[in-house]
Amino acid sequence: MNFNELRELVAALNQTDIAELILKNAEFELTLRKPSALQPDVVVSSAASAPAVPAAAPIPNGVVPQTAPAPAPSSEPVLPSTPAVDPSLVEITAPMVGTFYRSPAPDESAFVEVGDRIQSGQTVCIIEAMKLMNELEAEVSGEIVDILVENAEPIEFGQPLMRVRPLK
Repeated sequence: MNFNELRELVAALNQTDIAELILKNAEFELTLRKPSALQPDVVVSSAASAPAVPAAAPIPNGVVPQTAPAPAPSSEPVLPSTPAVDPSLVEITAPMVGTFYRSPAPDESAFVEVGDRIQSGQTVCIIEAMKLMNELEAEVSGEIVDILVENAEPIEFGQPLMRVRPLK
């Protein structure tokens, strides 16, 4: 479960009368609890874990605190803080989860390089999802300023892939 899915789950829970929701599988256990209507408690624990640590949320009187083991190291990369991005740039984002490829085949050249001028509708990369190769077309004409993802790297929905300086 990624951060966006967790955020959507918390928002959905806040719109219901459900006071507590517990999700479990072999890799994790997630408990969402609403002590008040405004702020849910979130406790996440992992099956492959370290010693228990207390939950960080405030504890109402008369409630026994729940402890959760520290989560296992995530397979998702830790992204460094990014410097301020030029607001005039347009980001090309991933429309799906998959694997990012810069070229149509390993022995062929990349669709685009930093500095290339692109046209709206031009293929800029391929995203492989469930063994299907999906060409991603630019929605804006301009110059490629940044390519933010390495070839053959897994990507998430909505993840920025490239930045384009639009034509004026």
